[in-house]
Amino acid sequence: MRLLKKGSLLVSLTALLVFSGCGTSGQQEPAKQEAPKQDANIPSGKLTFYTSQPEDDVTKLVAAFNKKYPDVKVASFRSGTEEVTAKLQAENQAGKVQADVLLLADAVTFEGLKKQNLLASYKSPELAKVPKDLVDPDGAYSGTKVMATVLAVNTQKVKTPPTSWKALAAAESKDAAIMPSPLYSGAAAYNVGVFSRTDGFGWDFFKSLKANNVSVVKGNGAVLNAVASGEKSYGMVVDYLVAREKAKGSPVELVYPSEGVPVITEPIGILKHTANEKAAQAFVDFVLSEDGQKLASSIGYTPIREGVEAPKGLKSINQFKVISSEISKLTEAREADKKQFTSVFGQ
Repeated sequence: MRLLKKGSLLVSLTALLVFSGCGTSGQQEPAKQEAPKQDANIPSGKLTFYTSQPEDDVTKLVAAFNKKYPDVKVASFRSGTEEVTAKLQAENQAGKVQADVLLLADAVTFEGLKKQNLLASYKSPELAKVPKDLVDPDGAYSGTKVMATVLAVNTQKVKTPPTSWKALAAAESKDAAIMPSPLYSGAAAYNVGVFSRTDGFGWDFFKSLKANNVSVVKGNGAVLNAVASGEKSYGMVVDYLVAREKAKGSPVELVYPSEGVPVITEPIGILKHTANEKAAQAFVDFVLSEDGQKLASSIGYTPIREGVEAPKGLKSINQFKVISSEISKLTEAREADKKQFTSVFGQ
């Protein structure tokens, strides 16, 4: 009986060990915790941004946007407005538009794209602080800043700053003035449209500039460089570039001529077939937001948003006279205007 009990005990112990072993070998490892799911309301993914802004400004804008939306990877392409538009048109013809968001020089450019049905309608909540007359009523685009074209002078060569656009055609500025080409710069194309339709200017104004040997170069940046270096004494150029260069210590001064100045608003818009609508809308919202507009001011632009001050050295839009023309007419005539300009200057 004793042996039997002992044997039974051994059998029981063996069975217990076997079952225990099976239990151990069959145990599942603790389930791995799944990574938290991306909040569908937070923008993410790729965003392609086409713009005519200077490269350094693009870098600062994208960095500030990414600080708020780190999950959006922004790829940018920049060039003059006319070249960016040409690239977009080529992509559209091929059926492969790459851009999600556009930020280019002027409303005329956006009106043309709107007529082609290339722009989405998006009315950002930030528009409540933007003047209504600088926003497309259908939501296709909105201005983002105020950029006036002014006279720039080299103060080492011009002792008495001019007060009129006629200075570019005066005897003392012969061979010494420079302007951007409307074939490259959207601002320049806008200026040609406005000046050629404004009393006291017209195409005779441009013919007088040609007769005075005013140089025509690719863009506003090249104009400013020529004036700041002393290569030229006078330039027709967007105001923020002059104020920025003056702040660096360059011998330049900007003048808002008494006849008035053309103003562009560097609008922003979303492409109709964007692949990332949420990120595109977030980008537009950021540019128009108080933070985005303060960034623009810190870079040197006059903000379009009410309540955000212009940077030192620039005037707000209510401090100078604006000359303009009907946007629809400028849009319709842009290509004809560029051809006429080429005819006058022989470009």
